[in-house]
Amino acid sequence: MKIEIERLNDAFHMEATNERGNKIQLDSSAASGGHDLGFSPMQLMLAGIGGCSTIDIVDIMQKQRENLQDIKVTITAEREKDKTPALFASIHLHYRLFGDVNKEKAQRAVELSLDKYCSVAKILEKTANITYDFEVIAANAHA
Repeated sequence: MKIEIERLNDAFHMEATNERGNKIQLDSSAASGGHDLGFSPMQLMLAGIGGCSTIDIVDIMQKQRENLQDIKVTITAEREKDKTPALFASIHLHYRLFGDVNKEKAQRAVELSLDKYCSVAKILEKTANITYDFEVIAANAHA
């Protein structure tokens, strides 16, 4: 695995490129000298746990032959107060699974992801309390 980081301005705006040429923008907040032109590194970590666990859940639901039509996740987090570095103290993931999905199978898929398969969750759980909840939304109620 290889990532290249290129600085794009005289502050903190950067672009990360992976070995396949996919790109993502990074920056710092205006309060810390950036211009809010991309994800902060800590936001990328939250996107990482959300993306990692969502990939797992979709894969598990496909193997269970569940009719998962879509999935969305909202991640919220709190960082340690008055510490440097300020690690994540808590992370909460709220999953919305759309389709004709068995609720018990959905529960098992989320548990397996966060407890066993998601590498990002396994890294972050060393310092953060990770919690989750989920809801199954009927296919015709997709918004």
